[in-house]
Amino acid sequence: MPGLIEDYALIGDLQTAALVGRDGSIDWLCLPRFDSAAVFAALLGDRDNGRWRLAPVDSAECGSRAYRGDTLVLDTVWETPTGTVKVTDFMPQRDKAPDVIRIVEGVSGEVAMRSELTLRFDYGTVVPWVRRTDHHRVAVAGPDSVWLRSEPPLPMYGKDMRTYGDFTVAAGERIAFVLTWHPSHERQPRRVEPFRALEQSLADWSQWSDRCRYDGPWRGAVLRSLITLKALTYAPSGGIAAAATTSLPEEIGGVRNWDYRYCWLRDAALTLNALVSGGYLDEAKAWRDWLLRAVAGDPADLQIMYGIAGERRLPEYEVPWLKGYEGSAPVRVGNAAAGQLQLDVYGEVLDSLFLARERGLDDETHAWNLQRALMDFLESKWHEPDEGLWEVRGPRRHFVHSKVMAWVAADRAVRTVEARPRLKGDAARWRSMRAQVHAEVCEKGYDPHRNTFTQSYGSAELDAATLLIPQVGFLPPTDKRVVGTVEAVRRELDHGGFVRRYTPDSGSVDGLPGSEGAFLACSFWLADALHTTGRTEEAATLFEKLLGLRNDVGLLAEEWDPVAGRLLGNFPQAFSHIGLVNTALTLSGAQHGLGGAG
Repeated sequence: MPGLIEDYALIGDLQTAALVGRDGSIDWLCLPRFDSAAVFAALLGDRDNGRWRLAPVDSAECGSRAYRGDTLVLDTVWETPTGTVKVTDFMPQRDKAPDVIRIVEGVSGEVAMRSELTLRFDYGTVVPWVRRTDHHRVAVAGPDSVWLRSEPPLPMYGKDMRTYGDFTVAAGERIAFVLTWHPSHERQPRRVEPFRALEQSLADWSQWSDRCRYDGPWRGAVLRSLITLKALTYAPSGGIAAAATTSLPEEIGGVRNWDYRYCWLRDAALTLNALVSGGYLDEAKAWRDWLLRAVAGDPADLQIMYGIAGERRLPEYEVPWLKGYEGSAPVRVGNAAAGQLQLDVYGEVLDSLFLARERGLDDETHAWNLQRALMDFLESKWHEPDEGLWEVRGPRRHFVHSKVMAWVAADRAVRTVEARPRLKGDAARWRSMRAQVHAEVCEKGYDPHRNTFTQSYGSAELDAATLLIPQVGFLPPTDKRVVGTVEAVRRELDHGGFVRRYTPDSGSVDGLPGSEGAFLACSFWLADALHTTGRTEEAATLFEKLLGLRNDVGLLAEEWDPVAGRLLGNFPQAFSHIGLVNTALTLSGAQHGLGGAG
């Protein structure tokens, strides 16, 4: 059985990622990309669906583990009756082929170890043919091949469609295992030298982390979140995956299981804000270039998400042979929400590009031309209902957050041409749109009897996204409507001291049965809103509670179940780590994303 979601740590090479459990098992790995089929899918099934466990023979879980400094290199330590051993897991930033490297190091005494490799291609269904060649075990099935070797060479044997290696490590000894994916029709992949790759990986991540500009009281948590966001970046294109996994449930045993291994414009834009605020303009430029390629063409065809290289078609289907995490079925691949209309993404994209420009990203004429085209389309569409931020699978509505973000788009467009007259645009028309949106939201999206903005026009339902109204500059934090909204959300969407997105009421809002946990990004938004409305001590207290939900290596999933006391949803979740970074910057007095009114 897979462990709890919080039992996993992340390793990756900026093109894909693996989840390593406290028991030494890699239970999730897609090769060669984030969105490729998994070769280890035990996370969503069992050991027969693929995993790689490397651990002491007689130990269940490790004694301790940690990332080595500000890197994505993971050290796991077991203390056994006969000695202590450390396993170092990492994926070097690749030249061509992806490698998973696991180095076993004896710390004291002698420890009997076992490597148990179960390769199952295509999400746990295809058993490969395994042969021995040139000190390798080579597993082949269709277009895929995986090569396994050890340094120094160790004897391995096959049993029950698995590959085992039994050995003993003594104090001072180091044994490395290298697993490499390669197209099966090509020649043997280039060998990576594991110990040299370790030193290079430590240097690469340390150099990247040293660029972080944030030096406030929560630097460790902020930097770990920035490293996680960087790890979710697909380096060849600059696209940013929302998470490394698919179908980790928002409710154990429920159906709210989605594939998050794609690039949402919203998540990527907010990730960009966090990275820019941390001092990472190179990532901002790479994402902007990805965006220009992905949305090239008619702005009417803008999608809310794309493949990590900019692919448009992300057909959703179910994988019935996987029983789902703790029986939470169905397991889904692809995401039908790619075809939804979500008007808020225009605001998030324009705000992110505005922020990047303000922070020093060079203007490019074709980038501004794209933004003008997006504004032209939004002017004709903002009056319409949409599926909204939360990708509801019920009827379209006039979601307040979507309208507010349409206002943000117009506001940032106006402010851009005012600050940079050489960038041409119809500022007068955009000012008119900005005023129209503002007036409509205040009239139709506000409940004067309860003194709160609602989820949609004419609805009594609340939405945690309205907490963003002061952050984006739509209204000042001192406005009584803002203060009332913060209080109403805090009161009515409370879930164990944290915040739900909205109240799932038999599926009438989102068209789905069941419930879900507290949404971590929304809880960070509440901390921001408390701070901006003058309740900084309460904000800091909530922020510290949220930091306490991170697992032992600093990672967050999408949601938290305060009843069971465990993480829920896909993992690690970019949206949650974005919230952590931005709230830390807010409480530290730093400027950050969602630029605010000027």
